[in-house]
Amino acid sequence: MYGVTAPFEPAYDTDALQSVRHYATEGPRSSWNMGLIVAGTAALAGGGYYYFATQTQPSPKAEFKQDIPAKAPGNTTFKGGDQGFIDLKLESVEQVSHNTKKFRFLLPDSGDVSGLKIASALLTKYQGPEMEKPILRPYTPVSDEDAVGYLDLLVKKYPDGPMSSHFHDMQPSQRLSFKGPLPKYPLSPNQHDHIALIAGGTGVTPMYQLCRAIFKNPEDKTKVTLVFGNVGQDDILLKKEFEELENTYPNRFRAFYVLNEPPENWQGGKGFITKELLKTVLPEPKEENIKVFVCGPPGMYKAISGAKKSPQDQGELSGILKELGYSQEQVYKF
Repeated sequence: MYGVTAPFEPAYDTDALQSVRHYATEGPRSSWNMGLIVAGTAALAGGGYYYFATQTQPSPKAEFKQDIPAKAPGNTTFKGGDQGFIDLKLESVEQVSHNTKKFRFLLPDSGDVSGLKIASALLTKYQGPEMEKPILRPYTPVSDEDAVGYLDLLVKKYPDGPMSSHFHDMQPSQRLSFKGPLPKYPLSPNQHDHIALIAGGTGVTPMYQLCRAIFKNPEDKTKVTLVFGNVGQDDILLKKEFEELENTYPNRFRAFYVLNEPPENWQGGKGFITKELLKTVLPEPKEENIKVFVCGPPGMYKAISGAKKSPQDQGELSGILKELGYSQEQVYKF
C-alpha cells in the first residue's frame, strides 16, 4: 500500500539537495557525482526517511550490453491488427527472487523477432480446465525488441493472481498463448529532454523497456530519472541492469530506491514514495520538454497520479504529481 506523508521539518543536507535538483533540471555535463541526501520524511506507516548514500566513482564508459544475438533476417511474430493468439513454447525458467521468475519463450522461427515497438506490451491468455472464461493479462517483455528467436518475461507470483500462479506452475516445453503488440506510449529518440519513471514492483518492466531503447541508441541523449518503490530488498527487479546504466551513463541516468520494509543496513529510501522525494529528484514541471511515466499497483497510482479509467483512457491527473504542478500532458500512466 502506498501513502502520502504529512508535512515535516526537512533534515537533509542542503548542498546535496541542490546537487540533486541541479541534476534533475540541467542538461548533461562532463562529470557528476551524487552526494549525501537525507529527506527526513515521516512515512504514513510510521517514521521513515530518505537517505541516498554517496555513490562510488563510475566505471569507464562502456556500451549498454545486453544478451542479444546479432539480428538475422526473419519475420516479426506479432503483427497486431486482426492477428489472433499465437502459442509460444516455454524454453527455460529462472528463479530471480523468492516470488519472481524469468521465463524465456521461443518464437515460432529461430530467426524471428517479436515485432514489439517502444513502448508496447503483449497480452497473455490461459484457460484452465475448471475455468469458464480465459484469463487475459498484459506483460512487457524484458528482452530486447531486436532479440532473435525468443522473448523473456519477468513475472511475480501474487497469492490471488491466477495468471501469475499459472506462470509459476509452468514447466519447460509447455505453451502459452500470446497476442500483440499492445501499443502504449510511442517514444522516439530525443523526443523529450528528460523523462522520469515512477515504478512500483513489476511496474518497472515498461520503464526498463524505455531505458533499453534510449541507452542502446548512441544518438539518443535523453536524460532519465527512475524512482522505484518495493516492499523489501529482494523485490527490487532489474537492479543489476539499472546499476550498469548508472555506472555507464552517470550524467544521464539516476535511480532512487524506496523500500516499505528495508533491512537494518539499507541506505536507500525508507517508507513510501513521497511528495518531498519527487519534488527533489524529478525534473520540474515548468520545464517544457519532459515526460513523467507511472506504473505500479493501484494504491501507488492513487497516491501519485490517479488511476486510468481504461487502457484507452488515461483518466484525470490527481495525487502528488498534480499537487507538484505537473500537467495532464506531462504524465503518462502505463
